[in-house]
Parts: sequence; C-alpha cells; structure tokens
Amino acid sequence: MDFEVSEFQTELADGIRRLCEGAFPLEVIRRAESTDRVVDRGGWARLGEAGVFHLCLAEEAGGVGLGLAEAALVFEELGRALVPGPLVASHLAAGLIDGADDGSVVVGLVERPVTGAVGSGTLPVVIEHLADLDVLLVLSAEGVERLDPAALDAMPLARPMDPLTPVWSLASLPAGELVAGPDVAAWWRRDGAVLTAALQVGMAEWACDLAVEYAKGRVQFGRPIGGFQAVKHLCADMAVRVEVARCAVQAAAVTVDQPDVGDPDVAAAGAKLLADEAAVTNGRSCIQVHGGMGFTWEVPAHLAYKRARVLATQFGGDDALAEALADALASG
Repeated sequence: MDFEVSEFQTELADGIRRLCEGAFPLEVIRRAESTDRVVDRGGWARLGEAGVFHLCLAEEAGGVGLGLAEAALVFEELGRALVPGPLVASHLAAGLIDGADDGSVVVGLVERPVTGAVGSGTLPVVIEHLADLDVLLVLSAEGVERLDPAALDAMPLARPMDPLTPVWSLASLPAGELVAGPDVAAWWRRDGAVLTAALQVGMAEWACDLAVEYAKGRVQFGRPIGGFQAVKHLCADMAVRVEVARCAVQAAAVTVDQPDVGDPDVAAAGAKLLADEAAVTNGRSCIQVHGGMGFTWEVPAHLAYKRARVLATQFGGDDALAEALADALASG
C-alpha cells in the first residue's frame, strides 16, 4: 500500500487549483453572497469538463476511472477555493443521473429523517441550494430516491449560517422515485464523508494561509504581529491541524480504494472528525489572528468558518461519528 502522492496526482491537484483560480476567484464568488442562487453554471460546466464529477466513474461508463484517492485531492482544492454548490452530491450522482457527470445538471442530496427519531416530528427538513438544483436525491433506509426540486413547497431561510450556502426548509419530504438500493446509499454516505472531509481540509489550509499572510503584513508596536509568540502559536497550530487532517483524509480515501488493508467506514469516520475539527478551529483562529478586523464582513475569514460549520453537519455530525468510531473499536 502506497500513501505517497504520485507525480500524476500532484499534477491533477495543480490543474484543479489553476482552474479554480481562473473560474472561481474569491471576488467573483462573493458577488453571490446572501442570494438564492450561488452556482455559476458556466463554472459548473468547466468543472464537469475537467472531470471533477466523473473522476471515479468507470471508463466504460464515460468516466475517468480514477479512485477516491484522486478525488479527495481534487476536492481539497475545491475546498481551498471555497467553491460553492452541491459538489459532493453531483460527484456521487455521476452515472446515476444523466448530466451530473458533465456538469450540465446540478444535483442536491439530503438525508430523509428517520421516523420516530428524537426530534424527527418537530424539526423541519433543510435543503441546501434548492433554487440551483435540477434534481434532488434523498438518502433513506430503502436506498436513494429522486425528487423534483421545483415540486417542493419549501421556504427559504432569510439568514443561513453560510452566506454562500442558501437553505430552504419544509415540514417533510414526499415519497420519491427509488433509483438505487440501500447498498448504494451506504457507500454514498461513506464516500460523501471522505469527500466532504477533503473540502474541509482545503478550507482549513486556506484559513491558515490567510492568517499567516495577514500576520506577516500587519504591524503593531513597530513589528509584524507574526513575530509575537501568541500569534506564532496560533498559526503553528493551524498548520499542524491541516497536515494531521490531510493525512487522515488521504489514508481514508486509499483505504476505500483498497478495503483489504483496513476498515473503510472507520477510516472515513475518523477522517471526517479530524477534518471538521481542523476546518472549524482554523476558521476561528484565522478570525482571531485578524483581531477586530476579523469580525467584519469585509474580511473573508468568516467565510471558511461558516462553511466549515455547515459541512460539519453533513454525512455525520461529531457526536454520531464519534459514537460510530467507539462502537467499531469496541467490537474490533
């Protein structure tokens, strides 16, 4: 088993980084803040053309035929660029929904609440990016269901956590057309957790870089604030979190590709836990490094923190993932 990133994988990640720099510069992304539609269809098509959504689709099905290890590197770059939209859902749907693979169709994903679960009778269903979706897929105990987003009677929320992740709520989800079985839903949950963790690693690194750059340029008491020990420690801790989470995510992706070397579900849960912590904590630390400036809307530090808080709720929250890990280790 080889954990080293190959030359091909490095070039793949570099290519996606260059694509994001050209198609998704931060100043362009921020124009869509607090609007109902944040998906740039032209940019989405460019991602599809670059293979982002069909990287793991078999070549005979029109895909690239790569593994989750390569996809994780690509999604790390998408997270680093703060690209908005249902990236993971559209990637998972490639091969199942026509047009998802080439970026011509935007696919959303939501988990159906379990009947009888705590709070299931009182909490609304929250759907992200509803106005941008062509297809909504629902993960349930039966498998994967398909719904028409335009047919849902949903209400937009005025102030979502992330200004680039608009959300809608509705009382309940209607029954949908079953398009895949429970085995597909299970591996979607696992692979979705790994790819979401990769997005978190990218954002954690972006927050670290933003904090370091500011610390080098901001002068206080006649010297850059990066020279003060307290700020050095904050930035050093941010860098360590990124590397630890990146190692966990890459190991999880490789384990999914080669399940004979370990338990992919355990690896995915551990990677998601570490990546969520890295992204949320680095976002908070980045704001702290910026001081009073960090709390203003103009400084982009808050974007990574807010997006990280949103992604931390997807494909398993901290408590659920920790419980799953504890059960797996106890039984193993």
